[in-house]
Amino acid sequence: MKGFRNFMTQGNIVVVAVGLVVALAFEGLIKAFATAVIDPIVNRAQGNHPIGLGVQLGAAGNTSTFVNFGAFIAAIVYFIIFMLVVYFVIVVPFRKGQARRGVTVFAAPAPAKTCPYCLSTDLPVAATKCKYCGSELPATPATGGQAPSN
Repeated sequence: MKGFRNFMTQGNIVVVAVGLVVALAFEGLIKAFATAVIDPIVNRAQGNHPIGLGVQLGAAGNTSTFVNFGAFIAAIVYFIIFMLVVYFVIVVPFRKGQARRGVTVFAAPAPAKTCPYCLSTDLPVAATKCKYCGSELPATPATGGQAPSN
């Protein structure tokens, strides 16, 4: 059981799990948008009308041409609430648990600088030479000095 617990508490597993939960919630949002807004616009040439918060594009009572903004707003509210629950029930406790182990997860990315020659954007702030094109980089205040001259 200890090995399984260690496997399940690794950062990568929880990151993937949170990503899947976000993807599933986002899928519901996209599906609601498609069925409530896109489908009626596409079905405008056809015919039927549910009662709801929205706009009737065709004849009254035609459900296939009714743009139901209420269903879409409900999906947005559901998505926001769902993501807040995921954040406060899964992410915050996991981040605190990993912090006790000395591991930082879900943190802001490390500061980086851009190479003025090849425009790489993922160079460490303290770098004096670009790891991609080999150009000398200008000094930054974080390096505490100037870049070496040619």
